[in-house]
Amino acid sequence: MKKIFLVYSHYNEKSFNASIRDTFTKTAKEKGHEVDIVDLYKEKFDPVFAGEDPTPDVLDHRKRIENSDVIVLVAPIWNFRLPAIAEGWIDKVLAPPWAFRFKKIFGNYGFPVGNLAGKKAVIFCTYGSPQFAVKTFFLNMPTKRLKRGVFNICGITDIIYKRFFAVPFVSENKRQKFLKDVEKVALNL
Repeated sequence: MKKIFLVYSHYNEKSFNASIRDTFTKTAKEKGHEVDIVDLYKEKFDPVFAGEDPTPDVLDHRKRIENSDVIVLVAPIWNFRLPAIAEGWIDKVLAPPWAFRFKKIFGNYGFPVGNLAGKKAVIFCTYGSPQFAVKTFFLNMPTKRLKRGVFNICGITDIIYKRFFAVPFVSENKRQKFLKDVEKVALNL
């Protein structure tokens, strides 16, 4: 049994992102996993970081992450990044020195050392763009940033990244195929 901390970042409960969240959660629970869900919009998570100490909600999320085996993100990609509420969550929750620290080599040179090693990350992102545009013109930037620039820095190297392209334009049959992919991920944790 795995303990899963799922971060959901979409304002619309009728969105395809909600279907991803619900499909993953149902399948994971049927498999015997425990799923702890944070809905950033329902919680009215404040994404603005202005150098303050961690707030109680940030400390709560960190504690829940510490008690989990898997971190799951479910969010759309807007303007080739996550929604601002999810970006702010990353800035505040997966921040140094809690999620990672810098090891000095010499002078002002160093490298990040992750404090969340041993955990797994699963990322489900929806795109309005077709796959060809994201992979060619935009060089997979959201994928690289989330995998390398967020989770790898935190010490997480076991990452599953599932992308669902052109979601507003695909058929219901295609959406069901996307959800079958979500089920497979939940079944194989």
